[in-house]
Amino acid sequence: MLEKGLVEIYTGDGKGKTTAGYGLALRAAGHGNRVLIYQFLKPDGLDSGERKSMARIEEVTVKVLDEPWDMTRSLDDAEAVGRMREKIHEALAKIAAFAQDRVYDVIILDEIVFCVKNELASLDEISKLVERKHRKVELVMTGRGAEEELIALADLVTEMKEVKHPYSNGVRSRKGIEY
Repeated sequence: MLEKGLVEIYTGDGKGKTTAGYGLALRAAGHGNRVLIYQFLKPDGLDSGERKSMARIEEVTVKVLDEPWDMTRSLDDAEAVGRMREKIHEALAKIAAFAQDRVYDVIILDEIVFCVKNELASLDEISKLVERKHRKVELVMTGRGAEEELIALADLVTEMKEVKHPYSNGVRSRKGIEY
């Protein structure tokens, strides 16, 4: 469907990275593109409104790396990190094949930027995926902490900057808004 697929990154400490990726998926599907959203670090049991909505759209496939992960504690657990690295490596090999064979027109890797930043995924794997993807496949990566080496692989980088957030005042995540 696309004449030229680019590489996009949504990063930063502000809210909206995953939301931007899902919005792009919705737009792409509306024009008949086949979309894969692959969510890392957000297990299947997570009550996600965006997943529920996307499940209704024929052109969109949402997959999750269903490995237990706690964004605040798991990085300090060597066993959890080891398991996650292995699972991410396996998932990226499958995704790379999808990208190379153009199984999907748009591939969104949600939280992969965080994974690279925290050495759960290797920059080398991502570089190879970018290099070998079909020229008509759009690749979108989201997550906090995009470093210069990863940014250099992208055609478009948007940094979400937190200016003000209700969490600072004790407002908890709200169903239907934050998840």
